[in-house]
Amino acid sequence: MPANLQIILAQRPTPGPLTPQDFRSQETPIPVPGPGEFRVKVAYVSLDPAMRGWVSDAKSYVPPVPVGDVMRAYAVGIVDASEHVGFKVGDAVQGLFGVQSYAISNGRRVVKVDATAAPLERWVGGLGMPGWTAYFGLLDVGKPKAGETVVVSAASGAVGSVVGQIAKIRGARAVGIAGGPQKCRDLVQLFGFDSAIDYKKAGWVDDLKAACPQGIDVYFENVGGEMLDAVLPLMNIFGRIPVCGLIAGYNAREAMLGPKNFRAILTQRLRVQGLIVFDWNDRIPEASAALGAWHKEGRLKIREDVRTGGLPAFAETLNLLYSGGNNGKLVLKV
Repeated sequence: MPANLQIILAQRPTPGPLTPQDFRSQETPIPVPGPGEFRVKVAYVSLDPAMRGWVSDAKSYVPPVPVGDVMRAYAVGIVDASEHVGFKVGDAVQGLFGVQSYAISNGRRVVKVDATAAPLERWVGGLGMPGWTAYFGLLDVGKPKAGETVVVSAASGAVGSVVGQIAKIRGARAVGIAGGPQKCRDLVQLFGFDSAIDYKKAGWVDDLKAACPQGIDVYFENVGGEMLDAVLPLMNIFGRIPVCGLIAGYNAREAMLGPKNFRAILTQRLRVQGLIVFDWNDRIPEASAALGAWHKEGRLKIREDVRTGGLPAFAETLNLLYSGGNNGKLVLKV
C-alpha cells in the first residue's frame, strides 16, 4: 500500500559535513487534506546551501528545523487532492513542502507554476527561489548600472548563474568565479558571462584583477572567506556587496575569522548588505514574471543538476553543494 516517505532530522549535526546519521527516514500514511487544504505529490526537492544553517541551532533568520521534524525544503509537485477553492487537482505548484513524498498545504507561500513553459524541476531552480534571490539581490541590493562591472562568486550555481545573466540584461559586464575549467567555459559559452575566473587555478587573483581593469562595482557574494578578502581591494569607491551566502564556512569545524581586508569597506565607502529572499515575499510575482519572460525570450539560460536515488539519497546528495560536486541547480528527483 502506498505510503508517505519522509526524511526526518534525527539529531543536530556536529561541525563539518552532514552525515547520514543526521537524518532518518520514516513512512507514514498518505495525509488527507482537510477543509481549505490540498495535497501535493512531490516530484522534485530543491537542495540549497541554506539547508546547512536550517539544521543548526545557531541564531538565524528562521527557526531551526526541530529534531524529529520533516526536513525543511522547497519542492515542486502536482496537486492530487484538494479541499481548497484556489487549488485544483492537476495544478503544478511550488512551495516549502519539505523532504517527503506528499505534503499538505493551506496555500500560504505556494506558487502555481506553468509546467508547459518549463519542466517542473526548473521551478525550484532559476525560475524558483534561487532565481528570485538573484533578481532581488542584484537589482534591489546591488543596483548595477549599465557599463559597470559585476563579479559573482559561485557563479556556476543556481543563484550565481542567474545573477550574471541579469547583470548582462541590465547592460553591465559580468565576471564569474567558479571552480574548474568546465564550469568556467560554461559561464562564458552557455550563460554569456564576459569572463570567468577559475579559483582552483594558481594565480586566480591576478586573473580576476586582469578581468576587471576598471575595478569592481558590484560583488555578489556567495562564498566568503578568502574569496571575499581577494575581492575587497579591487572594489571601486561606493561599490555594493550583496551578501547572499558564505558557503566557504558552512561546513567549517571552527568559526571563520572576519575578512582581513575589512579596511577596504571604509576606504572605498562600500555598502555591504545581507539578503534573504523572504524579505521580498510580497514581490515574488514580479520576479517570477520577469524571469519567466527572459527565459521565454531565450535571454536567461537555466541548468539543473538532477540527481536520482530518491529521498533516501538526500543527505549524501546535499553534501555535493559544499564540495562543489554539482554543476547547476542541485535537485533531487523523488
